[in-house]
Amino acid sequence: MIYESRDVAATRPRLLPWSNLDGNPCYLVTDDTGTGRVSRLADEIEAVQLGMADDLLGHAVDLLGDTRATAPQLRYLAACLAEALHDVHRIARSRGARLPVPHGDEEDPAAGRPSSSEGGRPR
Repeated sequence: MIYESRDVAATRPRLLPWSNLDGNPCYLVTDDTGTGRVSRLADEIEAVQLGMADDLLGHAVDLLGDTRATAPQLRYLAACLAEALHDVHRIARSRGARLPVPHGDEEDPAAGRPSSSEGGRPR
């Protein structure tokens, strides 16, 4: 397979691991190699978010195994897991969008992924 050069992939907007004050996603558009100050900050925040999600999973296993866990504790755990899943999903979308696209695969501009008519799987 032939892949696009890294330069083309670097010009795509990067989904950042935080939202603006209105809760809308933030993007970074840069021409460099992803080593700028904001890119490094985003990488660090993603690493923290992934580490916190991993720690939370360990806590969830312990709490779910405890027969004395209360309903409020389990609801709080569910809320924390939902927030962590949101963060991990955003990181996965951001990293997936920055993967090189095989040559010849066209993206569906409305969906941001390969169209089903051109070899992409329908979702």
